[in-house]
Amino acid sequence: MPGSPVTTTAANTDTRYLRAIKTALTGDPDTRLVLLCNFEVEQQWARGHVGLPDPGFAVSAPLVQRMEELGALLAGPDDFLILRTPLDPGYRAYAESAGTALPTQLVPENGAEAQSTAEAVLASPQLLRRLSELGREGARLLPMGVSALEQRVAEVCGLPLAVPDAATCERVNSKIYGRRLVEAAGLRPVPGQCCETVAEFAAALTRRAAALEAGSPVVVKDAFGVSGKGLVLLESPVRARRLLTMVQRRAERRGDDRLEVVVEDWLPKAFDLNYQVVVDRDGRVELDFVKGALTENGVHRGHVMPPDLDAGHLAEIGQAAQAVGAALYADGFTGVAGIDAILGANGLLYPVLEINARLNMSTYQGSVTERFLPPESTALAKHYTLALTAPLTFEAVRSALGPVADLDGPGPADGRRLVITCFGTVNAAADTAAANASSFQGRLHTLLIAPDRAGLAALDTTVQAALSQLSDVRPTSGTTALNRKEQ
Repeated sequence: MPGSPVTTTAANTDTRYLRAIKTALTGDPDTRLVLLCNFEVEQQWARGHVGLPDPGFAVSAPLVQRMEELGALLAGPDDFLILRTPLDPGYRAYAESAGTALPTQLVPENGAEAQSTAEAVLASPQLLRRLSELGREGARLLPMGVSALEQRVAEVCGLPLAVPDAATCERVNSKIYGRRLVEAAGLRPVPGQCCETVAEFAAALTRRAAALEAGSPVVVKDAFGVSGKGLVLLESPVRARRLLTMVQRRAERRGDDRLEVVVEDWLPKAFDLNYQVVVDRDGRVELDFVKGALTENGVHRGHVMPPDLDAGHLAEIGQAAQAVGAALYADGFTGVAGIDAILGANGLLYPVLEINARLNMSTYQGSVTERFLPPESTALAKHYTLALTAPLTFEAVRSALGPVADLDGPGPADGRRLVITCFGTVNAAADTAAANASSFQGRLHTLLIAPDRAGLAALDTTVQAALSQLSDVRPTSGTTALNRKEQ
């Protein structure tokens, strides 16, 4: 099993970004972290809460689970990363070719395929012993988000969490909590309301009946939905009545009127935004970055940086970041929080669409951008979807991309470069597909870098063409969004 002890070097090669996070979470920039990147955490938080019928969560889907590899480029050389499947040797060599010192991999020796990584850890005595040793040596456990499973890992091993407990994390990640925080802080809210019963939901839809008749959509969000799951866009009174009927019938069958959703107006927008705050143990709040967020029907597609915002909007985000961070701290939360926002088509900023008080996709990009993004350049973080009939080797992907993906040199003279940030998701669904004699979808996570937006759009097109040699590459909205002036 990978996971031998790592000796701390005299010259710590953690990025400044990572050291700042460690300082905020533990008070010590040299703390060794054990990362557990549980991308399915909202599924755990949603248990015991009543949302929309059939929100469509996939339980530890292989592709989602393999996204835990994104932690490899965030963690430092003295840190540890728990993975169900070790990094592909070719990808590991590629990442190290730029001088990046990767964390030690820790792989559970047991665990059923359908189990989450935390459940696999709990079923692996050998790994539990190693984690106990790390706890005694001062390491801390940093999950992407803390549910009861990750808290159990910490308790069984004596490996302290670097962030608050599961109950605190679950509470502050509810969209109902987020809306109430916005209102209490006096920030500009998206017009809408919280619903905690079916009766309140019916009343909320009734109030919007005239708007729906006039063609103004309404969105309904599960309190613990994520990336388009548990989100329903209502574009007509007929759809609203149909959804309400489904909710009412379920409540009647169960004899339970509870419902935890947010109903909001669907606003015309210029573009989506994402920014990250870190709340330290003493309540200090640091705004790490602001990015443009590429979304499609509420589903995350990527990030573009920097966003095209004026000084006034940036100042407003800075004020909102402090307000949100202070409120989170008052409610017992410290750590990383990603905040979604939108710039309305009318130029108004809605600084808090929702709060994700956990590590986010943006979090995992921090060390990568620090290492590879030159000053005054632009970047696009996105994944490419590949339709495959057989697994791809890393060498095949690397060869198709060509020199633009080189990490061990100065890069192309035109300043364009691509960094592969996660390869495991390319073949994650291969075994299931083989068992069913079917094709499958893979995802290649990347960071594209160019001197300007036009260069990013051109590079995006080049990458799609290169990957089309390997499969039917399914385009996302990235290029279109980049060609819009406001994006």
